[in-house]
Parts: sequence; C-alpha cells; structure tokens
Amino acid sequence: MIDELVRNIRECSSSVSGSASPVAILLFSDHETDMKPVLQKLDYAFCPETVIVGEGGSQFLYQGEAAVNHCNDAEYSSAAVALSFLRDTGNPPGIGETQFHVVLAPGIAQIGPTYKAVAVKERPRDFSTWLTAKREAQVESLDGLSMLDQIYDEFGGDLYCSALYIGVSKRRKCSIGKERASWIYLQEFHEVLRGDEEYLYVNGVGIRSGDSFQFYLANANATRDSCNNASNNLTCLKRDLDHQNSGRSTSNNVNSKKKSVFGCIMFSCCGRGKFFLQPILDCSPFMENFPEITFSGTFSAAEIARGDLSPYGPVSEEHSSLRCCLHVYSTVYLIMSYTPASPST
Repeated sequence: MIDELVRNIRECSSSVSGSASPVAILLFSDHETDMKPVLQKLDYAFCPETVIVGEGGSQFLYQGEAAVNHCNDAEYSSAAVALSFLRDTGNPPGIGETQFHVVLAPGIAQIGPTYKAVAVKERPRDFSTWLTAKREAQVESLDGLSMLDQIYDEFGGDLYCSALYIGVSKRRKCSIGKERASWIYLQEFHEVLRGDEEYLYVNGVGIRSGDSFQFYLANANATRDSCNNASNNLTCLKRDLDHQNSGRSTSNNVNSKKKSVFGCIMFSCCGRGKFFLQPILDCSPFMENFPEITFSGTFSAAEIARGDLSPYGPVSEEHSSLRCCLHVYSTVYLIMSYTPASPST
C-alpha cells in the first residue's frame, strides 16, 4: 500500500508537471497507522526539494473519486491521505508559483551518552519493543533499569515527571516496488515506557540489534529555546525575501513582481502548551515576523516535517546524513510565499 501511494503521487505529478516529484506534500494519517515506514519511503522516493509536512494521528475528511469519505468510516477506511502540490508548467520558472518554506521547532533535548542496542524483542501485538543495550566502548550489556538510573543520576529526579524518548539511528535498505534497493540513514523517536531489571521498554517497532541511540527529554528549556530559534529562522526568511525583492526592483524589468508571504499552517504538539502555560506562545515566531499575514494550525499527536537533525542542535559528522521526518513535542511552521505573474505572462 505504501508503494502504491508513492506510485500514485509520482504518476499524478508527472502527468501535470513533467516531474515525478511534487513541490510539496501535505500528509495526514489516522491514530492507528505507524507513519515511520511511510515516511521512510516518501523521503527516499522524492527529490530533496519536495517539502513534506503534516500530522500523524488525526481525523480527516477527504474527497475521493466517489464521495467525501471519513477516515473512521468502516466502509471507506483510509490510513493516510496525501495532498500534493504540483508545479504549473505554464509559467516561467519562479513566476506565478507558490513556494513552501518549513521551519521546525523541536521540544526535546539530547541527554546522556550514546548506547547501542544488543538484545531486541519486538512485540507487534502491543506495538512495543523490549531491548538491552551497552554504552559505546563498553562490553557489559545494560538492562532498562540500569540505563534509566544512569540518566537519572546524571540529570536529576526531574526526569520522572517528563516525557522521555530514545532517538534511534537506523541504516536500512529501501526500495519502491521492484526498483533496486538503496541504503537510507534515518533517526526515529520511540517513547520510553518503562525499564526494569531485564529490559528497556519503548513504544513502536523497527529497532534492530546494533542500532545506536540516545535519550531525549521533553522539557521547558528545550521548548523555549526552539521557539526562539524558530523566530530567528523566520526573521532570516523575511530578510532573504526582502533581499530578493530588492534585487528585482533594481533590475531592468520595471514590471517585476515582488515575492510575498501570504500564509502559514502550523502543526503543534498538544503537549507543548503545558511547558509555556500559554499554548498561544508557539504562534509568536510567525506573528512577530509577519504580523499582518493570515495563519492557521492544529494541535497534533505527531508532527511530520521532512529534514535532517540540524534543528536539534549541533550535528556530528557521523550523524550529518541522518534524515528525520516524524517528530514529537515540536511545532512545524509551513510558510507559503508567492511571486505573481506579470500581466504579459
């Protein structure tokens, strides 16, 4: 089904724009669908310039060929829906086009050393994984309680009150249909459920022995810092657009049109508000930079934003190639800008 989704998007995009990769994909899934394998293939299949954002774990309506369907309707059950934005080949490049800009504000921070999974047991029935691990450069395997005790001893008892995740670095082979498989490198987050003297228990499947991981903690400081960074990134975007428009106005084309931001869609984790005690604060990065521009958004269970790990802080050379598309405790800003076509075009 995932391969079919990719093929459908490719065929639709090719028939309209001549390119197998759309400009952007807005993606929604239901509460029961594991979006990790879906996003692995979407990130693999489309060119790096294709923007992919959305919400995992939602209810949605969509209009198919027959009727308007509800995702929870047993007769018309759909795990996910993708809204594709395709390039209009009738306009000159960059003119009369909507462009999409993505800014990610994570709400979790990296803590503790790097571990490597040793014994891994998947439990598909309850969608969980049991694992033991060892620290890098050490031989002894650690159970879940030992790992959590190390983290608690180093960072204090406040961790008991915070959401804890592991970010797992994965190297996997990926292909679409019968195409030749290639290696992909990705990081995926799994919520820590608990730990005992046997295993560390985490939500989700897809972890293998030999995968490395680090713990991530959701906290107020990480959320506040990411909100400030998002505001700075939007300031840079505004400055870049002003610079481009300045270049147009000084060109020989007196009828050149200015590129302008006309809207923003936000996807924000419903858990971020408890850190701020003001859920509206996640709107401030956009409102401060574009106070007169319309925006809308939703609180979500899992935020989709295609990209790398740079929003989470400094990235080592070893992790520079890792991709990350599904986030937790984050806010995703999808900013849309437009360059009008001149009357002559």
